[in-house]
Amino acid sequence: LVANGTAEDISQAIDVLNATFLCQEKREADPDRGNFWWYREDGKVTDRNGAPFVLSSLIPMMLEHGDRLPDATRQATRESIHFALEAVERLDVTQLYTNIAIKDFVNTILGGQLLSNQHFRERGQKRFLSWMQLTDTNGIPVEYNSPTYYRVAIRSLDHLARLASDPDTRSRTRTALARLGLSKALHIHPKTRRMSGPHGRAYQNTIQLEDTPEQRHILKWIDEGTLPFWIKDAMDQQPAIFELHETPLKQMQAVISTRHTPSYAFGLATREWPAQANTLFAHYLRRGADRHGVIYARYLTDDKWLGSFYHATDRATDRNLSDEGSFRGVQNKGSAIGVYSLAVPFGGQKPDPVNSVKTTIIWQDGVDAGETRVGNRKVDLPATVEEGETVVVISRSILSAVRPLSRSHLGNSTQAILDNRNGDLVLDLYSYSGQPMEHKALHKASRGRHYGAFYFEIAERSEYANVDAFHEAVASASIRDTLIESDDGTRLSIGFERPDRNLGLEIDLESFDLKRRWDETGDLGFPMLESPIARENQTGRVEVGDAVLTCGKEAGWLFAPPGTGRYVAAYHGLEPAPLKLEVPGGSVKIAAMGTGTVVWDNGQVTIDAIALEGAPIVAGGQLSQ
Repeated sequence: LVANGTAEDISQAIDVLNATFLCQEKREADPDRGNFWWYREDGKVTDRNGAPFVLSSLIPMMLEHGDRLPDATRQATRESIHFALEAVERLDVTQLYTNIAIKDFVNTILGGQLLSNQHFRERGQKRFLSWMQLTDTNGIPVEYNSPTYYRVAIRSLDHLARLASDPDTRSRTRTALARLGLSKALHIHPKTRRMSGPHGRAYQNTIQLEDTPEQRHILKWIDEGTLPFWIKDAMDQQPAIFELHETPLKQMQAVISTRHTPSYAFGLATREWPAQANTLFAHYLRRGADRHGVIYARYLTDDKWLGSFYHATDRATDRNLSDEGSFRGVQNKGSAIGVYSLAVPFGGQKPDPVNSVKTTIIWQDGVDAGETRVGNRKVDLPATVEEGETVVVISRSILSAVRPLSRSHLGNSTQAILDNRNGDLVLDLYSYSGQPMEHKALHKASRGRHYGAFYFEIAERSEYANVDAFHEAVASASIRDTLIESDDGTRLSIGFERPDRNLGLEIDLESFDLKRRWDETGDLGFPMLESPIARENQTGRVEVGDAVLTCGKEAGWLFAPPGTGRYVAAYHGLEPAPLKLEVPGGSVKIAAMGTGTVVWDNGQVTIDAIALEGAPIVAGGQLSQ
């Protein structure tokens, strides 16, 4: 309304702002002073993230168009912003809470700028640098690959890139946006135009692919200038078989892996983060259908399903089929091993006793699958899956399979049952069923940890001569699934091996720490960004195809989309360091630079960096002014 700026719009904006200020806690003695009610009818602060979200609108509005408001409204708005920034500072949210952490420093920097408040500006800058250091130590934000909250993060950073008065802050923010935009674009599956998994936080409408294809968000941001033009290459120039590995938090053994093929996108996280994680997720082409196919996993208690989980933010019960498990996993190509255990509820409250616990694999709209088999036999639903049997689901473009592995067997019945539930094909692997039982008792009875493990595979139809060959490959592979007792406790070790692939993991069953992951190449590490067309590390040398980046030994990344003549190099160093980008037919040499990017576009060179020292030396091209 204020941006539109007509007399009618401004009048209505004043009413909206006055109503908003009535929903802000102003009492001095209240610990939530400065924060906002989530809903007007609440009459109190119920979610302390209210202040960051409201500030994300109020502050840009005032910086861009505040002079359109009458003096009294401007003064009331500035007072409201000051109170809200104090609430944000008291909350001092962890940097692991990515979208709110970004809102914190963006609002605090810009709010301090608006209010001419040096304390807020300095606090915001410290928070900004701290968040970048955390991200640059690992690779991507801790709240990894969230279809919803990446949008929140990128919109917030765009405010900082456009509105910050400090040029170094704008340049640093553009570099952060480029890295986040690259990660998001690399996760866009070219055929479905959807954002591939796994997801750190995802709502049910996103999981079920009911939202607008995420490719449109990227294109919109490019068109608006939020993201650089070359980001489009990350979607358009992926090879037909494309794999991407990134690390959100190596201290917690967190790595996400994604595989794109012509027909499917499949992703797996080594662990969940946080409670709304979507750790195993695949979507695939269903030609002739209204929407693409989806496969995902959940760990559920008390036979919950859609409608069982209340979502406080919008007071709905249909937005989530929440995962109640802690997850540990490993992926190699289209194969994965997953292990679930009971998770402590979000917020750390004591969990309620449960009547049942199960691992659940869901094929959305599974009744449309071409055929479902258990072992080598076609089955009618419901069907019982016996120990050692493999479930195979046949679709038009892909084949998928689940081979149940070891799990806790407690209670009256721990069957594996394949059934149709509200149109979805569902495989339930029960590990407990019986009278209400405490989590601690379940763990104790399960020799240290109540758990359920499974093997999952997805493949193009063209990878196998027929369905029988696919089933044979999955069912006949060698699996080592053992509990190892030692003085240090009990470990679960699972390895899958066949001629074309090898993968495995080892978990401490008491702490549920992931101790090892491996494939045929050996133990797996924590890649900051690893793919055929983009790579990041902290070694001081990054190579992608025929391009080489040499820089300081802090985070450096290189993007080299084939066939475009474009190369993008970035350095995220806190201290300036020499940088050289070598590409076919040319190079760029810089005496020293801090955080920033160097773009080679068919001989045209653009540099956007902090603390640039000396004149860049360009060979085989020319520097754009």
